[in-house]
Amino acid sequence: MSQYVPEVDGRCDPRFTAVRAAFEENFREREELGAAVTVTLDGKTVVDLWGGWTDAARTRAWERDTVVNVWSTTKGPAALCLHILADRGLLDLDAPVAAYWPEFAAAGKGSVLVRHLLSHRAGLAGLREPHSVDQLYDWELTVARLSATEPWWEPGTRSGYHALTYGFLVGEVVRRVSGLLPGAFLDREVTGPLGIDFTIGLPDKEAGRAAELVQPPAANSGEQAAVFAQLTPTALAALANPLVGAAEAGTPEWRAAELPALNGHGTARAVAALYGIFAGRGSWGGRQVLSPEAAERVREGQGTCRDLVLGAGLGRDTEIGLGLWLSGPEGSYGPNPRAFGHDGFGGSCGLADPEAGVSLGYVMNRMGPRIADDPRKMALVNALYGAL
Repeated sequence: MSQYVPEVDGRCDPRFTAVRAAFEENFREREELGAAVTVTLDGKTVVDLWGGWTDAARTRAWERDTVVNVWSTTKGPAALCLHILADRGLLDLDAPVAAYWPEFAAAGKGSVLVRHLLSHRAGLAGLREPHSVDQLYDWELTVARLSATEPWWEPGTRSGYHALTYGFLVGEVVRRVSGLLPGAFLDREVTGPLGIDFTIGLPDKEAGRAAELVQPPAANSGEQAAVFAQLTPTALAALANPLVGAAEAGTPEWRAAELPALNGHGTARAVAALYGIFAGRGSWGGRQVLSPEAAERVREGQGTCRDLVLGAGLGRDTEIGLGLWLSGPEGSYGPNPRAFGHDGFGGSCGLADPEAGVSLGYVMNRMGPRIADDPRKMALVNALYGAL
């Protein structure tokens, strides 16, 4: 562990000095490379810090406007798109998906509801046929294969994390209803009007300010084989068909693709703002993005269970709302069990707690091995709530 703490820039209200201390400790004790954290309280920014390096060689400092791929933290903004459409009466969360996407009814999926897509209960955690990374970049091919795929379990009965497929499933409904893919819809309806520095994918002109993702050291082949041998066929399809990591996420092809579950790029400030819409009961920056009722619906629990994809790895039961995970008894998003949010592969996080009036965005480039509850994230969350 390095004892050197890089210079941390930004600002932090005196009340939240514990968050700054935890952020600095992440560099000193938890091998942070480059990162940023933003906290809002009642819609006002109270912590906005960044530090470290944007590259593994430590030649480029993390700047105020550095963006980074946040993996599944993107799923919150993707869900927001669908909730906006439902809030406007343009779709019904309790309607069959096939009402908007007729081809989806194939292979026994006619009774799958829109809410099942949001809550990872559609039974389509992964494709049954091999799907390459290049094919993942092909929106039309991927959604056509999903619409033809037989569910892995009876839809609506259990959750199973749709790691890669979530963005295509939710996103195709957004496209069928609005005529826009989620990236364009989010830009038109939310991030553009509110000036939030977040995109699904990343335009070429912005590539120069993107941080380089650094994958954790690979386990040896024997350890990797042992891990994959323990995965059920459903989990294997969900997490490794195709297998993606830092190498793929740094390519122009990845940044040019529409991957609403995986390739959102933004600052911690942007993540805190997007999750701040949920924390603010639908309001952000003086604009009502969602009605209070629609914002509350996002965290409507769909039933606690041992997740069919992540259950073995997490070792506990979890509950997903309509697009985001509930903090629950484990306190993944703080001590309020009804706080909610989403983690990204490797460590990033967006958090919303309407009762406390707080949102948090944490982004980083040295990926840890966990899908959820990275120790760096948890140190920041615990420091935040200790200061409230």
